[in-house]
Amino acid sequence: MEFNKVRELLDRYWDGTSTLEEEEALRSFFSRENADLPADLKEAQPLFRYFAAEEEIPMPVFPDIEIPVVGTPEKPVRQMIWQHWMKYAAMLLVAVGIGYALQQARSRQEGITAALSAEQDTFDDPEKAFAATQKALKLLSRNLNKGTAQMQKLAYFNEATEKLKTN
Repeated sequence: MEFNKVRELLDRYWDGTSTLEEEEALRSFFSRENADLPADLKEAQPLFRYFAAEEEIPMPVFPDIEIPVVGTPEKPVRQMIWQHWMKYAAMLLVAVGIGYALQQARSRQEGITAALSAEQDTFDDPEKAFAATQKALKLLSRNLNKGTAQMQKLAYFNEATEKLKTN
């Protein structure tokens, strides 16, 4: 067989478009010893030799095992509706879980609405509104004072480093 024909068959083989007869021709070509085989064809030769060697290994024979059939073929096996009770229990649990989650979401929403309406009620009474504002401003000033105390420490540190640099 010509090397160009073998290259063409190999290209079809690698593309997966070769026929069984073409693959058999490749196997028979590479099973023979060719001393003047080009380098690109020598790369494929071990693969086809491996296939030929694997064909010669006999396949093990397993004994036939008969599996007995449970039940009689005349009577069809009826499945009871309660035989698959876990499916129904799981569906029931999912439904209960969804209902519980919806109830919790509804109660949270009602709680938020009630809290908003309670906050809005203080604006009707100016004294309560003033007291709530004072409480919020005291909390804000307390937290701001914590930050200014840290800034004072930083200012002392900066002054000390400036004195060290000048000396």
